[in-house]
Amino acid sequence: MRQSLLVMLVVLLLGILFVRDPRLQQTEEIFLRWLLRSASIPRRMAPLTIVELGGKSGGGEQASTPEPGVAILGRASDANSPLELALFLQALLEFKPTVVAFEGVLKWPPDKRDEEQVLLDQAMRIPKLLLAAHLTTTPDPDMPAPEIAGFSQMIGNRGELPAFFGVAAQPDEDLRLISTLGFVHEPGEVEDPIHAPLLYQYRGEVIPSFALQAAMLWMKVAPGEIKIDFGSSITFPNGFKIPIQRDGTVLINPRAAKNARLLSINALLLAAEQHDKNLPMNPPLDNIGNQIMLARPAKYPSMATDQIAATIASIQTHSFIRRVSRIFDCVVLLLIAAVSGTLRKISRIDLLLGAIAFTAAYCLVALGLLSRSNLWLPGILPLGAIWLAVVFALVLPKRDGSARNVAVASLPPTP
Repeated sequence: MRQSLLVMLVVLLLGILFVRDPRLQQTEEIFLRWLLRSASIPRRMAPLTIVELGGKSGGGEQASTPEPGVAILGRASDANSPLELALFLQALLEFKPTVVAFEGVLKWPPDKRDEEQVLLDQAMRIPKLLLAAHLTTTPDPDMPAPEIAGFSQMIGNRGELPAFFGVAAQPDEDLRLISTLGFVHEPGEVEDPIHAPLLYQYRGEVIPSFALQAAMLWMKVAPGEIKIDFGSSITFPNGFKIPIQRDGTVLINPRAAKNARLLSINALLLAAEQHDKNLPMNPPLDNIGNQIMLARPAKYPSMATDQIAATIASIQTHSFIRRVSRIFDCVVLLLIAAVSGTLRKISRIDLLLGAIAFTAAYCLVALGLLSRSNLWLPGILPLGAIWLAVVFALVLPKRDGSARNVAVASLPPTP
């Protein structure tokens, strides 16, 4: 009896330590990453069309393999082609788009000014144009820091937001005048694909990220209409909420962008030609006017690009990863602690088989909940607690009368 109480006490105390320590709680994301790799994506199409600039011709909605040496749009440091971007926008205008967003920084050397004017003529016809800019923590002291207006309705501590003090790369001034800027990290690579940044701190102002700004343009919402509660949510005027953590990030499925339409630039040009001639389009693109058109370079780092697209798609479909309440952790911990003492009555082989079956069943339930409703069940705590109880039951001596210590009575002598 004393050993059973000791096992229950050890399991309970270690579980409480795990629940109360934030660093130990972060290990639960190891289980979450495994779930995201293994779970299926809820099939709810997002009103988002991704155009791969510089890709091969393709007639469908699947990703195409980029043609080597063909780059219509590159990074800010590459020699982009304003004329080809103008051709892209001209084809896109056939479908009357509302929001067009460019992930690459549109900036060219002075000898491209004439070509840039052609692009400007087309870009001015886009109702809402979103262009990327890179924030930096080490700005050039010789460059004046631009003023960026931020949110005004905020509650809580903003101290954990990533802080930036300058803009490393941004579009040319003529393009900035006719567009809205969306901000991303410099150099744009993503270290944590499941934590998507929505908010940055820039010289004391809280500003939206590229993905959040795209969603705001799509919903026709101004920064002054949005309420921010750090560590809780971003609330839109219509009541729509985005759950955020203290550092301004939101948990997303990195594969959420697969629920968007994906086109190559040549597929779009072909569809525009068919639309102009009143021919059947393959694929049909008549609903682009109600979507976000995200133009991204085919040679852009896939991790960064997929996170931006996945964040936009998650906001549009409201498919954020939601963790179950901490009450679930406490209830599971109490149940495991309560049964840990009785495990010593079970034979070793049955105990091991039961623990394996429980682990498999729990993982299947967690996969099903994440696939169907984006609900995240913790794994390290419940599975760790049950296996800890099993190890104690295997190591400690069995009780008298247990399956291991039952004496076999000898048969009476034959008369």
